[in-house]
Amino acid sequence: MERVNVFLARHLWVQLLLGVLAGAVVVQLLYPQGSFGAVLIRTVFTSFGGVCFVLVMRRKERRAAGSTDGLISLDRRLRTGDVPSDPGERQAMRRLVDQRLHRTRHRKAALAFLTVLFVGVTVGTAFTAGPRQTIGMAIVTVVFLSWMSYISSLQNRRLHAMDAALAGAPSGIGSPATDGTAPAHEPVPGPRHRMP
Repeated sequence: MERVNVFLARHLWVQLLLGVLAGAVVVQLLYPQGSFGAVLIRTVFTSFGGVCFVLVMRRKERRAAGSTDGLISLDRRLRTGDVPSDPGERQAMRRLVDQRLHRTRHRKAALAFLTVLFVGVTVGTAFTAGPRQTIGMAIVTVVFLSWMSYISSLQNRRLHAMDAALAGAPSGIGSPATDGTAPAHEPVPGPRHRMP
């Protein structure tokens, strides 16, 4: 699984392509009229804004990490809770964590908006389409919102745990020193800077 994560992180275009294809398949299953090619073209155009947003965020994160490989390494450390010991890596992790915490500061409001949006679309589908589309949209709503809530909460916990570890606060991540007298990783020196 780690090799798949690394491959997808290194080749962002594969993630975007798979996302667009998955969206087109869902639309085709819910509304089987017309060719898959036409559905795929519409999905590509409606996904354009989201793709641009992802590319811009990826460029900012790559700049904070120093390189694509650096970003992959920091992402792996975030997933495992491994606090970097190298000062350069710690500073890069600090920048990455600050960026992501700033970007997700309205996480709960965004989830609430998505819930209202998807439930509204499902209700609208019930009034304007048949039972196939209504049931399909209800399944998509439940699965997507459940997945988004779980992933969002998981990533938020990881970011806050790493944030606390980099600040030197006890967070439960990282490993103790071998002699048991001091933490393995010293806090990053100097004041912490938050994004505006």
